[in-house]
Amino acid sequence: MTTSAANVVTEQLTAAGRAIEHDSFAVIDREVGPYNYTPAQWPIVRRMIHANADFDFNGLTNFHPDAVADGMAAILSRATRVVADVEMICVGLSAPRLAHFGLQTHQFISDPDVIELARAEGTTRAAQAMRKAHRLSLLDGAIIGIGNAPTALLEVVRLIKEEGARPALVVGMPVGFVSAAESKDLMALETAVPWIVIRGRKGGSTLVVAAIHALLGLAEANELAGRVAE
Repeated sequence: MTTSAANVVTEQLTAAGRAIEHDSFAVIDREVGPYNYTPAQWPIVRRMIHANADFDFNGLTNFHPDAVADGMAAILSRATRVVADVEMICVGLSAPRLAHFGLQTHQFISDPDVIELARAEGTTRAAQAMRKAHRLSLLDGAIIGIGNAPTALLEVVRLIKEEGARPALVVGMPVGFVSAAESKDLMALETAVPWIVIRGRKGGSTLVVAAIHALLGLAEANELAGRVAE
C-alpha cells in the first residue's frame, strides 16, 4: 500500500504563505477556462500565470514534447546547472530549492571579458555571455533560462545548430519588441533540444523563474512518489 506525500522543499516556508499560494492556484484553476496542456505541463503554465496575473500565458506558452520529462530528469540527476542570461534569474531562484537538487547558477552578462568581446565584435553582451558559457562547457546538459535578451536566445539556437551545444532544456522567454518573438519562434523549430517558450513579445525573467520553480516542484513530487512507492 502506498500513500501520497506532499512537497516540502519547493513549498512556501510558512503555513500562511502556503495557504495564499494554494488559494491563488485554486483561483487560477477556476478562472482560466479551457486549455490544451498535459497534466505535467499545466503546473508550469499555472505558476507563470500566478507570477504575472496574466491569463494570456494560457495559450502563449508552448512546450517541446520532451520538455518537462527532460527538465525533471536533469534536475533529478543532481548533475546539471542553470545558465541564465541575466543575474535577475539567478537571484530570483530559491537558494534552498536549488541546493536540494545540487543546482548551481551561472551568468556572465557583466564579466569584463564578455563586455570587451561584445564591443570588439559589435555584438551584445548577452550573446557573448552564452558563447562564454559554451567555451566553459556549461551549456551541455544544462537548463538554460533566458528572460531578458533575445540575442542570448538567438545565440543559443546558433550554438545548438552550428557548434553542437546540447542543453537539457531551454526555457526561452525573452521579453521585448526587437527580435523577442522571432527568437522564440526559431527556438520552437528546434528538434535536437527540448524547450519551453512564450510566443510573441511577452516574457521576462520572472516567468523563467516561475517555470523553473514549477519544474523543481514537479521534480520533488516525482522524487517523493518514488520514495513512497519503495
